Amino acid sequence: MRSRQNVSTGSPYEPIAGFSRAVRIGNMISVAGTAPLGADGKTVAVGDPAGQARRCFEISRAALEQLGGSLNDVIRTRILLTRIEDWREVAAVHGEFFRDIRPVNTIMQVSRFIDPDWLIETEVDAVVADR
Repeated sequence: MRSRQNVSTGSPYEPIAGFSRAVRIGNMISVAGTAPLGADGKTVAVGDPAGQARRCFEISRAALEQLGGSLNDVIRTRILLTRIEDWREVAAVHGEFFRDIRPVNTIMQVSRFIDPDWLIETEVDAVVADR
């Protein structure tokens, strides 16, 4: 049986909804829908889709690293936007993190998130190479 490792990043929503920021089983890591929250649990970069995207990917990177992975291990990203017209700004930030890694990616519009200040959530899946 493969061991399971869960990581929490302190989001106030994790204990309410009963989820982990990221889970690793074997060499697979999945990072949950990640909102642009600061360490204080408050939304960062209100009104700024690029700033919010950057924060989401920073949170995901930290979760991957806590589980022994890195951005280089990412094979899929998902970007959910409340305003699809923000896709170019957000895609540019995605490129800052993943330009040389080039995971598969989906960008889609959703009607809203839990917090109306969130313009974006991201998801990340990674496969850690056998070492």
